[in-house]
Amino acid sequence: MRIALPLKGKASQIFAGPVFDAEKQSAIIPIRHMKFDFEAEKIDPKFYLNAELASAYFASLSIFLTYGEDLVIDTARYHRDFLTDPVLKQRVTSLIGQEALHSKLHEELNDTFKQVDLPVGIFRYLAEIVFDYGFNRLPQPMKLSLMAGIEHFTAVLSEYMMNHEEIFFDSQDEKQRAIWMWHMLEESEHKDIAYDVFQSLSNNYALRIAGFFPALITILLLISVASVFVPFYRKPSNLVSLSYWKDVPRSFGLLFGLKRGVYGSSWMHIFDYLRPSFHPNDYDTSAFLDYYKERLLHPETGVLTPYFTKEFTPVLKS
Repeated sequence: MRIALPLKGKASQIFAGPVFDAEKQSAIIPIRHMKFDFEAEKIDPKFYLNAELASAYFASLSIFLTYGEDLVIDTARYHRDFLTDPVLKQRVTSLIGQEALHSKLHEELNDTFKQVDLPVGIFRYLAEIVFDYGFNRLPQPMKLSLMAGIEHFTAVLSEYMMNHEEIFFDSQDEKQRAIWMWHMLEESEHKDIAYDVFQSLSNNYALRIAGFFPALITILLLISVASVFVPFYRKPSNLVSLSYWKDVPRSFGLLFGLKRGVYGSSWMHIFDYLRPSFHPNDYDTSAFLDYYKERLLHPETGVLTPYFTKEFTPVLKS
């Protein structure tokens, strides 16, 4: 027993994450309102680099993301009341506002996907089972960890997209381009908020890792498996289409290839989350954010300018 206690103390020191430092936290971010008015006839089923299966993955991700965002919103709102730092509290308010708009506008996109014969109803049913009978029933500490894990994966995805701007301009579907670029920008803006909340209230390494794996399985495995059925549901002739099957390896490479795949080339970033001293801001995307704020939000030439309606920044409350 006397030996075990020092060992336990040493292990807790080794595996403790970085302590939340209020002086080093990021600034409060704005909540931006967009209006896309998606049109079914303009939806490109090969939006992602003219690859049908890879595009089906992102359509499926859009559907499942809304449930993940709702979990983030509910979890952040619950834990906000336990925070004592006023800046972190207001950053959480910004996180909630941004995620609420992401969820709302992706639901509008998903409703449009339904009009072009994507299995939106089926995927919503499956997502409700996963979340209502699984994730949403977890105890609050585990939901806090899962929130941080989900936000890690969206941060990884956002950084990849910001490094590969050409992806968005391969298709003429301007509104899918706009929603994903807007989402990418804001996920990168708030990538550290959920983690800072976790570190502020818990800082338990084992618990943090416990939330990583359900996010990993859902985003990389379950959504990938679900997306395989999308091209056949939308267009049954793909089952016997030689051109479709020839393009499947390319789609797989675009997602999981080690050289240029979204997740395959990001595997070190993904699993760096397991490092005890990890923090999202170890990956500095400030230059990307400066570039994309100008690229997307310039009053005259911004990609998002035609869809932008308003923004506001939550007032800091002491």
